[in-house]
Amino acid sequence: MKIRIYVASSWKNSYQPSVVELLRQCGHEVYDFKAPATGDAGFHWREIDPNWQSWTPEAYGEALDSPLAERGYMADMTALENSDLCVLLMPSGRSAAYEYGYWRGRMQRHGILHIPAGEHFEPELMFKGATITSHVVDLLKAVGAKKAELEQSYEISRRRSEDIGE
Repeated sequence: MKIRIYVASSWKNSYQPSVVELLRQCGHEVYDFKAPATGDAGFHWREIDPNWQSWTPEAYGEALDSPLAERGYMADMTALENSDLCVLLMPSGRSAAYEYGYWRGRMQRHGILHIPAGEHFEPELMFKGATITSHVVDLLKAVGAKKAELEQSYEISRRRSEDIGE
């Protein structure tokens, strides 16, 4: 069974491309916000306004309603809502934490928090229940365990559906 994985991270995270590629090499469908589709380099605020870093809160609110922001948001949210697993890859920022929290609340199950060995991090209480890894080997084992949980859950659902149909 191939699972759909959403890697929530930061544009600044140097580990993100290799983690996405590794998970894909393991046969999973992995969403890459940096390249959500062929020829698409992902959403950047500078596409709306080169001076985006000096916006007022009002200008920020208006920018969120722009067609470019809407397209980027919908691409990310569609992938997030359709994912079987969310991996929060540290270091990351507010957006990635929001994505993980949204996925956690929507799916009612825990994902994986991967903090690469040696990276500084600040402990957060709300990640209680997440599988926490720091080495790629452990990340892959955790993905395998989550995949097995999903397969078991899908099999139970399939059996229930067959029982109801009989």
